[in-house]
Amino acid sequence: MRFGSLRELSLCLITTLGLPTASLLASEVTNNLDPTQFKSIEIYPKSVTLHGADDAAQLIVTGITQDGRSQDLTSAVEYKASDSKLIRINSSGRVIPVADGKTEISVRLGDKTAKLDVLAESLNATLPINFANQIVPIFTKQGCNSGGCHGKASGQNGFKLSLLGFEPDMDLASLIKEGRGRRVMPTSPDQSLLLLKGTGAVAHGGGKKLEPNSDEYKLIRRWIASGMPTGKPSDPVVTKISVFPEHRVMSRQNLQQFAVYAHYSNGQVEDITRRAQYDSNDQEIATVDAEGLVRTLALSGEATIMARYQGHVATFRATVPLGLKTPDVSFVKNTFVDEHTSKKWKELGLVPSDLCTDEQFARRAHLDITGTLPTPEQLKSFLSDKDSKKRDKLVDNLLETPEYSYYFANKWADILRVKRGKDGGSNRASGTYSFHNWIREAIASDKPYDQFVSDILSATGDEEKNPPVVWYKDLKQPEQFVDDTAQVFLGLRIACANCHHHPYEKWSQDDYWSFAAFFGNLGRKQIAIPGRDQNRTIDVLYTRGNGSVTNKRTGKAAPIKPLDGELVSVTSHQDPRRELVNWMIAPQNPFFARAVANRYWAHFFGRGIVDPIDDMRVTNPPSNPELLEALSNYLVTQKYSLKELVRAICKSRTYQLSSIPNEFNKNDKQAYARYYPKRLPAEVLHDAVCQVTNSPASFSGLPADKFAPNRAIMLPDESFTSYFLDVFGRPQRISACECERVSDANLAQALHLLNSDEIQQKLGRAGGRIAELASAKDTRKDEEKIEELFLWTLGRKPTERDMKTAIDHLNKPERLYKQVVEGLFMAKLGRKPTDAEMVIAQKRMNKSEQTKKNSYENILWALLNTKEFIFNW
Repeated sequence: MRFGSLRELSLCLITTLGLPTASLLASEVTNNLDPTQFKSIEIYPKSVTLHGADDAAQLIVTGITQDGRSQDLTSAVEYKASDSKLIRINSSGRVIPVADGKTEISVRLGDKTAKLDVLAESLNATLPINFANQIVPIFTKQGCNSGGCHGKASGQNGFKLSLLGFEPDMDLASLIKEGRGRRVMPTSPDQSLLLLKGTGAVAHGGGKKLEPNSDEYKLIRRWIASGMPTGKPSDPVVTKISVFPEHRVMSRQNLQQFAVYAHYSNGQVEDITRRAQYDSNDQEIATVDAEGLVRTLALSGEATIMARYQGHVATFRATVPLGLKTPDVSFVKNTFVDEHTSKKWKELGLVPSDLCTDEQFARRAHLDITGTLPTPEQLKSFLSDKDSKKRDKLVDNLLETPEYSYYFANKWADILRVKRGKDGGSNRASGTYSFHNWIREAIASDKPYDQFVSDILSATGDEEKNPPVVWYKDLKQPEQFVDDTAQVFLGLRIACANCHHHPYEKWSQDDYWSFAAFFGNLGRKQIAIPGRDQNRTIDVLYTRGNGSVTNKRTGKAAPIKPLDGELVSVTSHQDPRRELVNWMIAPQNPFFARAVANRYWAHFFGRGIVDPIDDMRVTNPPSNPELLEALSNYLVTQKYSLKELVRAICKSRTYQLSSIPNEFNKNDKQAYARYYPKRLPAEVLHDAVCQVTNSPASFSGLPADKFAPNRAIMLPDESFTSYFLDVFGRPQRISACECERVSDANLAQALHLLNSDEIQQKLGRAGGRIAELASAKDTRKDEEKIEELFLWTLGRKPTERDMKTAIDHLNKPERLYKQVVEGLFMAKLGRKPTDAEMVIAQKRMNKSEQTKKNSYENILWALLNTKEFIFNW
């Protein structure tokens, strides 16, 4: 292989074989309204009681269209109070008390009206202030106690608040007892640094957070002037928050106001719309402002808005259909998967792509199920099969191949941290080999997933007799057991609750440490292994009778309790982990089956129904809840057979859709109305290059026997040196998160495929694919050889244009040189070459007399650098 002109010549081939890219649409948010389309309007709540000067209420006005749809009119209607001396109401529907009394608000849109009663009371009373319930939420709303400001571990500029306000007693002490008494001054509230810095009157690194006449300013000032009361122990506490409405179908580029309510332990309900914090899980579909106003943008799909207040969360879900007139499309449903995806497409106004071709399906299924390219012979056999069920048969056959078990063992080994490293000076090679082999055999035999997890979580003994013990080598502290168990097997990220209440979930520190208590009885010891190496030891895992885990918040032994479960009692002779397993694998467990169903779905579709796949929380709901529920239920009914789960997914018509978008689904990224192309994982891409070049992989450190792994997907751990694998994102297995595997493209990857010695050597290897094709022994026509290269790399035959480009390259006509030079100048310099530059370039290219082998190398090299090869599509 040569660099320079030959490589430049081949660049022309790459540009003819790449995948197209899509551009995002963007537009202004608009809200066009025709009053005649509504048959009635409704107000929520039906009546309002405002208690005290600090109270306020957010009205939600909904228009019911002639066809029964609901649309927000909160900012579009005209409001009028029958007695404006008692209340004020602004154009966004916010009601503020002015004086005690009863009045009525009328709402009008065109000829449609609605009314509600309002009672304002205790406006002149001095109502007590509760610090935790009323003041701390202001700090949270303004970001003062966030991790990037005063809520971080070291505080900010000498002032520290508890993270997100979860420890109000500490916050009160910081305000009152520190700062030399200048932070809050009850004798002169307006001179308090808390207010001066908050309003920007005194320099503040965090900028201006409060307006001097805002409700928040007035409340804090009144609290300071009242002597900074804490509140009474008997004061009610927030038990939950709720949102109204919880869900709306919204058109693109539209608005929806929602209201948030705090529910207290005494039954009181308070409007906290202006005090809660908000965040959208998909800001390309919908955004939200600080007042709870949702704006949908140009993309269709579903977005969830999180509302957070005092450690409680609630969500508003916006379903945004495309809103275009769609053609009638007949969609044949192969499995239950298709029932749920097609229902979602109908909701969103999407039209699925056409069915992929047999060539595309064969390549896709081979790569997704076995991590291995199909051979030309396998492709031809599949294409010639006339059986209408041949796709189903292919899925069944691939699940019985050794490659399937190796490929999925590699995936599980990533998140189970099957890594070499060093452990107290004892080499872990034998352990990783045995654990990896145990995983592979479990997958090959289709060991029920619940038993697979049970064997890992309840493992005892040594790694030679019980390989799952290796999982405990990298996990030593209770926190690690909790984090990995929750993330891998339950799809939950609860590590935040180690130190504080989870900011986006309901999990508290007590929940966290009670979960950790399941692992409190674990003990370890090392025993020497007889043999010539007297330094070799082996870990033995056992259960103790008196173990416990200390809750870092209370400093006391944590009781044993699963997440959202009941307290567990065990005797000194029982292993609490068995109770954990029983809770996890119970059919009614809301996390276990859903987590693995979502993980496998993400593998095949490139995106989880919940995404990220191991972050299942109320504030990150599934894009298709019914589909995820159906998949998890199916897994349970199939006795946790992962092969059956794969069959249900891959035999669905949804999986078999083309990746080529249509007018209706080109921006879809969560409804699976088309197949989403995904870059091949590092190991799969490495093996694919080796396959198509017929250049076997070589990894140092492997056993020198015929049973040694000869594929990257077969490697037992991360320790085998390979720049190729590293640059394409192989994880080092230092965490249980699949996000450790990098799938993003970068310059180093492009350069490695373009110019690395490794690729050059594989292309030019004696006895390799190209050497065989160029050999005089291969008497086939060039067209047949080119077709073979396309089948190997892209899983399809070349188009007429592909074939002509390749044949022209083999024959090297003068006109092709001109096309190549012009193409390179346009790509690199944005202009055509001058006559003098053209002469120089052609002379350089003509100096290199290519052999047929060189030409075939360039063709294969070009194919290896196409997106069509690098991606599964």
